[in-house]
Amino acid sequence: MIIIPAIDLHQGQVVRLKKGRFDEVTTYSTNPAEIARSFQDDGARRIHVVDLDGSVAGRGMNIQAIAAICSCVDVEVELGGGIRSVEDARRAIDLGVSHVILGTVVARAPGTAEAILKTFPGRVGIGIDALEGSVAVQGWKELTGQTALELALYYERFDPAFIVYTDISRDGMLAGPNIEATVSLAHEVKSPVVASGGVSGMDDIRALLDAGRLFGVIVGKAIYEGRVNLREAVRLSLESIPSQG
Repeated sequence: MIIIPAIDLHQGQVVRLKKGRFDEVTTYSTNPAEIARSFQDDGARRIHVVDLDGSVAGRGMNIQAIAAICSCVDVEVELGGGIRSVEDARRAIDLGVSHVILGTVVARAPGTAEAILKTFPGRVGIGIDALEGSVAVQGWKELTGQTALELALYYERFDPAFIVYTDISRDGMLAGPNIEATVSLAHEVKSPVVASGGVSGMDDIRALLDAGRLFGVIVGKAIYEGRVNLREAVRLSLESIPSQG
């Protein structure tokens, strides 16, 4: 399981929201590139970036900050938020993003999502954000009535690079991740599953490592609040890899 630190962008700044609410914003830095470099220095192999404004507007809104992040690190950068077309995905990849993550289009425009997956094989992840079992879209402002498992199984045929499962009720709350639901999903699909939302400290990292089946975990607020030491978390994740031979 890899540790993936998160950079959420709002008006060019690094922020965290509580349960996706823009009226519950905490700003941690005005220099996203500097934060990305610090994550790389602490051993992160991939950085998770979310264009929060783009997720609501339906188009890229923090292009300058995303470009700055990609240009200042050598590790992989995955991007979600506002990617609603093949052209949006291509623009992100041209900026230096290694993987794009589809959210709203997965539930609202499956034909478009399928086209993006087919155009960029191996470089597209599926983001499934759920609240009380129902998938949420449009920056978490709308519930669809679909379940996370239904959506995940539908897209298995298109071989997504990974699935990011976020429990919205836990996101930004430091309340602990929904390990049971995330691992349950991982058992039902062949795609790698990434846990997201709620990591509150190093004990959560250890619990996720012990749970098995997970490709990675996205950690945001817990790092910024000093509850998770990224360098130590990366060390633990590397120690959990079985030795060869």
